[in-house]
Parts: sequence; structure tokens; C-alpha cells
Amino acid sequence: MSIYGRGDPWGGPLEIAADSATDDDRSRNLQDFDRAAISRPLDETQQSWLLGPGEQKKKRYVDLGCVIVSRQIFVWTVGTLLVAGLIAGFITLIVKTVPRHHHPPPPPDNYTIALRKALMFFNAQRSGKLPRHNNVSWRGNSGMNDGKSDPSWTLTKDLVGGFYDAGDAIKFNFPASFAMTMLSWSVIEYSGKYEAAGELNHVKEIIKWGTDYFLKSFNSSADSIDRLAAQVGSGQTSAGSTTPNDHYCWMRPEDIDYPRPVTTCSSCSDLAAEMAAALASASIVFKDNKAYSEKLVHGAKTLFKFSRDTGKRGRYSSGNEAEYMYNSTSYWDEFVWGGAWLYYATGNNSYLSLSTNMEMAKHAGAFWGGPDHGVFSWDNKLAGAQVLLTRLRLFLSPGYPYEEGLKTYHNQTSIFMCSFLPYFTSFNRTRGGLIQLNHGRPQPLQYVVNAAFLAALYSDYLDASDTPGWYCGPNFYSTDVMRTFAETQIDYILGKNPRKMSYLVGFGSHYPKHVHHRAASIPKNKVKYNCKGGWKWRDSMKPNPNTIVGAMVAGPDRHDGFHDVRRNYNYTEPSLAGNAGLVAALVALSGDKKKIDKNTMFSAVPPMFPTPPPPPAPWKP
Repeated sequence: MSIYGRGDPWGGPLEIAADSATDDDRSRNLQDFDRAAISRPLDETQQSWLLGPGEQKKKRYVDLGCVIVSRQIFVWTVGTLLVAGLIAGFITLIVKTVPRHHHPPPPPDNYTIALRKALMFFNAQRSGKLPRHNNVSWRGNSGMNDGKSDPSWTLTKDLVGGFYDAGDAIKFNFPASFAMTMLSWSVIEYSGKYEAAGELNHVKEIIKWGTDYFLKSFNSSADSIDRLAAQVGSGQTSAGSTTPNDHYCWMRPEDIDYPRPVTTCSSCSDLAAEMAAALASASIVFKDNKAYSEKLVHGAKTLFKFSRDTGKRGRYSSGNEAEYMYNSTSYWDEFVWGGAWLYYATGNNSYLSLSTNMEMAKHAGAFWGGPDHGVFSWDNKLAGAQVLLTRLRLFLSPGYPYEEGLKTYHNQTSIFMCSFLPYFTSFNRTRGGLIQLNHGRPQPLQYVVNAAFLAALYSDYLDASDTPGWYCGPNFYSTDVMRTFAETQIDYILGKNPRKMSYLVGFGSHYPKHVHHRAASIPKNKVKYNCKGGWKWRDSMKPNPNTIVGAMVAGPDRHDGFHDVRRNYNYTEPSLAGNAGLVAALVALSGDKKKIDKNTMFSAVPPMFPTPPPPPAPWKP
């Protein structure tokens, strides 16, 4: 039977038919419906309909302000961090509590050990009122009346201080200035190595002790001067003379009671230019002390102006006793040397123009060659000046109008570096390997150490400019060859020689015990020995009662022979200039092979090629 009711909402009649199916049929149909429903996925809304309000899953969240995260993720993250922190803390605790074996720093190399000792020599040579930390127990205040006892010296009346030159008590400004310039140069190039050796403050203090004294030797506050002090003390030992002086007498400096004259000069271009080099180089060392550095620069300018005065040119040693001890052969090399240092200290191009002038180079002997070409010493500064100016060409290359002079110096530097090598015959060598730069004459070591310094330094210059070596004729040699030359020469001095003798006092166990040195040879026993009373110590066959640590003696002869005899100064006397060259060579070779300090030398030099101005602002209508 059919029942017809209201119409289907879609427009058709709603037909309700009587269900004639059995219960089994209905059950089968219901199962078919369920399988069909489960076979397709339901979205979240449909699931919620099926589950009903009481059965819906709820996720929990944590609000962190800037972001909302699942609570479960948050708990896992925090837990992981806490566990990781506990593990890290536990590991740290174990590392700190377990005993560890600290590896001590490597012992200093021989060059560093020798450097520390060589600097001590300058402490032993100090004149004046000594600082408390001088660390030479057998030395005391001395020369406290220098400059006051000579009525002819009226400029400052105070020449207390400075350094004694060698084994006597004379103060020579010419070799002392060279010594301070060498020390300053080595500090500028290798301040990092000095610091690593713990000697930077010490060497700077030594330099200042010297420059403070030089500033007393002339009117350093003036712009122009007409004279300066060249020497304090006398060493005249003419035949039959019994006048007490610093060579005739054998006395400790602390006991000197005889007059010490002051030697002045008004025609001493070489000395004034060398002192200018010392003050100018030191001004770079003390550039962080602005007031003192400016004082040094001013003094250097005044001295160099005096040296260049055409009406007063001359050699400082002409006609006085310095001619027999520290005779200067020329002043042209000091003009190049002093001008180069003043250029670096001031940046004033007029000094560079002077130093690179070809006529100046010709006068200085840059083209002469000869047996002493390339030999650097307290008398001949040309070789050092050429290396110093080659530095400018390698690192800054100023070009015209300086290029011709700089190129000449560069070429000459290459030539005399070649002459140091064993493949060439410019200089003989002893059988033990010591180069004979002074051609077999006495006191060779002072020249050897200067050459070793220049070779090591020039090698570092080439390395720093990414240049692997240089040519000697058709042959190319690496920079290592120069460094090897420097090392073999310094090693010879430190004991690698046929006699197994260290020529540096206090280094090793076999070194000179009878050093020609007044203060070291007389015991500090509260007995004052007069002029002749000290002769017994001079002539004694016993070793010196005081060890003058760090003194480099004059050296062996051309056959590697050496006589440890106090009276023979050609073997056993040390000197300021010799020790300064040794210190410079030692610091160049010491420690790790590091590049030189390229920038400090040029701190006062203006940029060669100024930065172009910025472009103009865009045009606006």
C-alpha cells in the first residue's frame, strides 16, 4: 500500500513505501552502509559530529607572548635543555677536577738568551747617577762633575750621564750616537720580538739614557747652534806623558778624581748629523710620548741644520785626539743617513730630496765600490742608509722625483748583500767561517754584527714585500740565504768556532775572563785605588773579579786565534758600537720568524698618493 503525503522539497512527491524486507536483509544493508561510510576519510568537523560533544580531543597550548606553541613541544624542549645543561655541567666539573699536565712554554732560543745578556752591557757602561734597578752590583754613581770641572764648557755646565765608550771612562758622542741609532732602528723594526723577550722597556730605557745625554750636549731648545760637545774625558797617551787621564790611569769610574776636560767642536758636520740621526730615530721609538718625541725631533732638526751649514763644514776628529781613536773619514754618508732618519721622523720631503740626490750619493761613495764598499760601521753609514732608503722603495714606492736615487740605493744594497755570500770573493773568511769585513785587521766583530743585522733585516724586508729573493749577476738567491749568512756569523760569535769560545761574556761556559775593562777588573772592596794603584789589577793574571755580562769583546784574529789577555785590547775590549750592532742582529734572529713592523717607521710620513675627494652631490634642478 502506498501513502502519498506532502510533496518532496525538490519538486517530487514524497513516497513512503511499506518495507517488506526481512530483518536479515536490513542487517545486511546496514553493514553495507557502514562499510561505505568508513571507506572515505572524514574531515575534522564531520568527526566532531560523529563523536559528539563529550568525545572531542582537546590540544593544550602555551602562550610565550610572541608565539603560541604546543604544551607537549614546550615541555619536551625545556626538558631537553635542562638535561643538556646538567650533562655539560657534569663534564665541566670532571674536566676541572681531574689533574692536568700543563706543558711549559718552550725554552728561549740562544739568540733570545744572548739578547738579554747583551743589553746588560749597557747597564755596566752607564755614567752619572744610576737608577736603582740598574742590576750591576759592582757599579755605582760616577762622573757626577762632568761638564762642571771644565771652565771652558759654559753652555750647560751639566754633562752628567750618558755612556762610557769601552773599557775606559771616556764619553765619545760619535760612536755613542751610532749605537743609539742602531738600537732605535732595531726597536722600530722588531718591537714585538723585544716584547716577547721581556726586554722592550729595558731597551727603551737604554736609548733614553743616551738621548737625554745628547740633549745636554748642545742648546737643544734653540733653532740654531754654533757648537756642541763632542767628548768628555781624555785618552791622550803621548810618549813620556804622566798626566792622569782616562787611558793613563786604571781606575774604577766611581773613584776618578782627576779633571775630565770637555772637547767641543764648531766644525763637525759628521758628528752633528749622526747625533741628529740618533735623536730622529729615537723620536719614532717614543712616538707615544708626544712631548718627548717632539723635543727629540726639534733637537734633530737643529743639529742637522748645523751640520749642513756650508760655512762650518768639517770632520769632528780633525786635529784632536779622536783622530787616533774614532777618526771620521767623511761627513757625506752622515748627510744621507741623518737625512733619511729625519724624513721618517718628520715626513718633510726636503730631507728625502737631500738623501736621494745623486750628487749627494756620489759624494758619499755610493758608486765607488772599493774594498770597504758595503761595510757598515760607526764611521761609514752608507750601507745602512741604503738599506734604510730601500725600505721606502719596497713598501711605499714614492716614484718621481725620488725614484732614481732610491733605485740606485736598492741596486747597491743588492750588490753588497751578494758580497756577504760565501760564493763571492769580496771578503775573505777564516777557516772557522768568520767573514773578514775589515780585511784581517784587529777588532773584527763590530763589523760582522752590523752586516748580520743588515742581512737579516733586508731578508725580512723582501719577505714582507712578497719578494722571494734577489739576483747576484745571473744567479737568483732566496732570502733564506741572507738569513743563513747572518745566523752563521752570530753562531760563530756565540761559540760555534774552532776554539769553542763564546765572545759574548756570560754566554755559555767558555768565554773571556780577562776583559779589558777598568771597572770589571777592580774588585769592589771599599778600597780606592789611585791612578797608578790600579795598574796591579790591569797587569794581574787572575780573571776579572767582576763579570761584565753581555760584553762582546773585540774578537779573534784572522786565523781564528784569540788571546784572553787584559792588556791586549785588540782581543778583549768591548765597545758601545759593537754591542749595539750585536743587539740589533740578535733581536732580528731571535724567536719566531715574524715579519717586521712595516708601519711604525712611516708613522710621520704623509700618504704618498692622497685619497681622491668624493664625487660631487647629484645635480638637482
